[in-house]
Amino acid sequence: MTLRNDSLEASIRYDGSTRSLQLIASAAEALGSFEGEAAASGDGHVLTGPLSTVNAKALQAAFPALRPQKIGGHRTSVGTGDRTGLATPGQARAFAAQGAGVMPVLAQQSIREMDRLGRSAQSVMDDAVFGLVEAGWDSGFGADCDHIKTTEGIDRGLEAGFVMFTLDPGDMVADVTAGVTEADAAALPWDQLEDSLEDLKRRYVGMTLDVGHSRIEVTEQDVLTAAVKYGRAVVEAMRLYRHATENARHEIEIEFAVDETAWLTTFFEHFYMASELKRLGASWFSFAPRYVDGFEKGLDFLGDAEELRTNLEAHHAISQQFGGYKISLHSGSDKFSIYPLCVEATQGLVHLKTSGTSYLCGVEIVAAHDPELFSTIWDISRASYVEARASYQVSAHEDRTPTSLEGVDLLELIRSNDARQILHVGYGDSLNGKDAAGASIHDRFLAVVAANQAQHTDVLAAHIGKHVSPFASGLNA
Repeated sequence: MTLRNDSLEASIRYDGSTRSLQLIASAAEALGSFEGEAAASGDGHVLTGPLSTVNAKALQAAFPALRPQKIGGHRTSVGTGDRTGLATPGQARAFAAQGAGVMPVLAQQSIREMDRLGRSAQSVMDDAVFGLVEAGWDSGFGADCDHIKTTEGIDRGLEAGFVMFTLDPGDMVADVTAGVTEADAAALPWDQLEDSLEDLKRRYVGMTLDVGHSRIEVTEQDVLTAAVKYGRAVVEAMRLYRHATENARHEIEIEFAVDETAWLTTFFEHFYMASELKRLGASWFSFAPRYVDGFEKGLDFLGDAEELRTNLEAHHAISQQFGGYKISLHSGSDKFSIYPLCVEATQGLVHLKTSGTSYLCGVEIVAAHDPELFSTIWDISRASYVEARASYQVSAHEDRTPTSLEGVDLLELIRSNDARQILHVGYGDSLNGKDAAGASIHDRFLAVVAANQAQHTDVLAAHIGKHVSPFASGLNA
């Protein structure tokens, strides 16, 4: 595939597992911003260059579609993380074939994943740009610097040109399961909240909250609990928000996320956070509360679907009271049974995030073409699972999976629930490891996938297509 404008044609070329950028221009001046080896030819002027940041930025200057866009103006959107840097072509093909009207976020990675893989925000952006060239994609895309907990993470994303920032103050959410007293609430940092306990109670106690399918009478205990549970998270969210908005030199948009916590976000707690963030001057296009149980990595939804519908309808109804922001579904990979429900419950005002499921498509390619490498990845992932699982919502048990792969159908193993989660969360330890000969597993993994990129793209397009098509169908119904 190629991208073309009036003066330039760009494509990605493969020589085995080695990739390069190839440009053809009618005039030599069009190649001036690129690095590589240039020569005149019968087609004009040709340049073959590396997949470098210099060339990625030059491509973005030449092709507007390669510059990330804000996604908030698009009613329905889906983010597809890429841990390998090779998934974008297949993801883009899925949107082209089955995602009509759905905005793709094709540069998406959390700071946690970047750090575990030794990637920079700039390399994530660069890989997306080159993947879009390979796909011939000219319809725009979003870029999400995901689950940011520090100002340093924000700075990384701003420098690389990300436009969406998912701010995650989840570490400041308090455990209130033992109960909350007025003294607990009095101990909150009221100066940072620019508020007082008396004013807080005056605003909320006794109000009736409309959540669409029902009304909730808000008690004083509801207010104290929400404030103690999420008050410090509001302070942290505003600290991150102000840093992002004050330091941005291009247009950005914000999502707030408290989904990666152990405790469900009640409807009033959602309303409390939205009200307080708005009072303190924040604006956002998407919000991710902690939903009912059932969202685990790499598996279909495991909870009660009707309970989820009721939950999403209420969260959507609350968002409508603040102008109508998106409800964001994190850990959204492979939840095929509930996608139509999610679109209906939010009236399409929804953002889905997937990540590790694309990595597992790469794992399938490795299993097919280098079973010995897959065996090494499996052994490391399985051994590290007890520690790795602490960062994720998973329920796999390694003792239900094989220690030896002799005679095991590897594709069937990868698609089984326990193994799927073990591989899903074990990517950091396995890809950062060494094989028996001391070679980098990460380098070998990328080489195998790149050498079989056509098949990898086919597998990804089919799998991600199953994710995006229900959102496109709901949008266009």
